[in-house]
Amino acid sequence: MEFIDARRLTGPSLLFDAPGSILDVACDEDEAARLAPVWEKQVRRMLGEIGWKGCEFASLVLKGGISLGYTAPIDALYAASEINEWAYAACAAELNGAEAPDFAEALARFREAIAEEANPELMRIVALAAEHGVTLLWDDDFASLGHGAFSETWPVRELPDPETLDWGAFRDVPSGLVTGTNGKTTTVRTAAHIARTAGNNVGMSSTDFIAVNDRIVDRDDWSGPGGARNVLREKEVDFAILETARGGLLRRGLGVEKADAALITNIAEDHLGDFGSRDLDELLNCKWIVSRAVRDDGRLILNADDERLVAKSAQYQGELVWFSLDAGNPVVVDHTSAGGTAFVLDGEELLMVAGDSRELICRDRDIPISLQGAARHNVANALAAAAFCWCLGQGLSDIRAGLTTMSQENNPGRGNVYAVGGYTILVDFAHNPEALQALLDMANRMPSKRKALCFGQAGDRPDDLIRKLARRAWESGLDQVFVSELAKYHRGREEGAVYGLIREELIACGARPDQVEHNLEEIESLEAAMNWAEPGDLVVMLALERSAALYDRLKSSP
Repeated sequence: MEFIDARRLTGPSLLFDAPGSILDVACDEDEAARLAPVWEKQVRRMLGEIGWKGCEFASLVLKGGISLGYTAPIDALYAASEINEWAYAACAAELNGAEAPDFAEALARFREAIAEEANPELMRIVALAAEHGVTLLWDDDFASLGHGAFSETWPVRELPDPETLDWGAFRDVPSGLVTGTNGKTTTVRTAAHIARTAGNNVGMSSTDFIAVNDRIVDRDDWSGPGGARNVLREKEVDFAILETARGGLLRRGLGVEKADAALITNIAEDHLGDFGSRDLDELLNCKWIVSRAVRDDGRLILNADDERLVAKSAQYQGELVWFSLDAGNPVVVDHTSAGGTAFVLDGEELLMVAGDSRELICRDRDIPISLQGAARHNVANALAAAAFCWCLGQGLSDIRAGLTTMSQENNPGRGNVYAVGGYTILVDFAHNPEALQALLDMANRMPSKRKALCFGQAGDRPDDLIRKLARRAWESGLDQVFVSELAKYHRGREEGAVYGLIREELIACGARPDQVEHNLEEIESLEAAMNWAEPGDLVVMLALERSAALYDRLKSSP
C-alpha cells in the first residue's frame, strides 16, 4: 500500500458532482477493501471534531489502487486535502503498524488551516448565486458570475456586497465541452470556425491556447478546468468551446458544472498507464465525466462508430445526438427512427437525420480539410463539429458555410499538405496507434510512388504501445522511416531508448536496417526525408513538437 496523492477536486469528477478532496493509493484489491472503511472512519472522526456535517463519501477501485474522496466546502479544500493525507497516515498505522500521527496536534493544525483559508464572503455569493440560478465560477484567484459578455469577475478576496448586485444582469452564453482521444483539437477548431462564420464572438480553450476569435489570450495547454474558466470570463465571448482533456478531469474534475452540449469524439489507446486511466475502460469513465454537465439540460454527442461509447450510452438518461461515417449504422437507424437526431455520412453527403427528415449539409469533397474526402477522420471530425454547433443553436446554413470554408490554414498541424519539389509532405500531430492508422489510411488514398514516415514517441508511453505504433506504421507499406529522438519528451527514459524499441519492432516487421534512420530533432528528420524524396513520393511527418522552425521550413520550400 503506497500513498500517491491527495488533492482538491474543484468540479464534477469520477467520484461525485461536488467539490471535495480525493486520496489516491496504490494497492491491490484486498488492500483496497481493507483500507476503504478504515479511511472513512478516520476522516469522519476528524470531521466530527472540526464540525463539518453532511459530507458525501465515495470510493472507486481502479487498476492498481483505489481513490477515496469526500465533499468539502470550497473555501477549505486545501485543508480537506491535508486531512486526507493525515487519514492515510492514520490508516497506515492501524493497518500496517506504522507510527500513528498525533490526533490532537493534527486537529489543531487543521482548525488553523481552515480558519486561514475561510472566505465567508465567497460562500455567501455561492449561496445567493444558487438561489438566483446564476452560474458562479471560482478558483484561488478569482470568482465570477455569469458567462462572457454577461459576466463580472472579482479577486476572490475582494468580492462585492451581494446585496448591491443586479442578479438579473448575469447570464450564460452557449457553451460546450469537447473530449475524447483523437480529433478533439480539429473538432474544436472546426466548431469555432463555424461559429465565427455565423457571426459569433467565440472563446476557445484547447491544448494549444486560449483564444477569443483571432486574439490569442495565452499559448499553453489550457485543456483543463482553468482554461474553461478563463474563456468564460472573457467579456467579448458570446459562444464558448471548451476542450476538456483527461489530465484535468482526473486531477481537478470538470471546470464547469453545466453546459449546453458535450461531445466525446472516441475512446482509443493514449496516455494509458497513468493512475485512473490504465486501460480503455478507465479512460472511458474519465472522459464520460463531461456527460454530467449536460445530463439534466443539454445534449450529449457521441460517436456511433465507437463500440465503447455505444455500450456506455445505455447508462445515459439525457438527450443523445449521434454522429457516424455510416448512415446505415444500426445505432443511428434505431435512434433516428425513434425521432432522435444524428449527423451522418451517406455516400459522399453529410446529412442531418431525424425521423423521416434528411437534410443535406454538404458533400465531403466540399470540406477543404477532408482533402477531397480522402481524410476520412476529418470527415468524422466535421460531422462531430456540425452536431456540436447544431446543439449550441447554429443553423444548418451556417454549419454548411463553416465546413466548406474550413481550410488547412485554420487547422495547423492536422492533416496539412505541402507540395514541395514535385513530391508531397503530409503533416499531422497523430501520436497514438489509432490516430496514426487514420493518417496512414488517408496517405494510402493519396497517389505516391514511394512513401516515407518521420515520427517519434514520448517516453512515458508503455513499451507495447510504442511497438504497436511502429507495427501499424510499417504495415501501411513504407519505404523509409526517419525516427526523431524528441529529447524533451524522454520523460524518464534514457536517450535512444524509444528509438531502440521502434527500430527493433520495425525490423521485426520486415524493415531492413538501412530503411530506418535515427535523427535527434524533428526538423532533422524532415530535412533527411526531403533529401530522400523524389518527384511523386509522399513524406508523412508526425510533428509532435509542432516547432515553428518546422512549419517555417515547409512554407519556405519551393
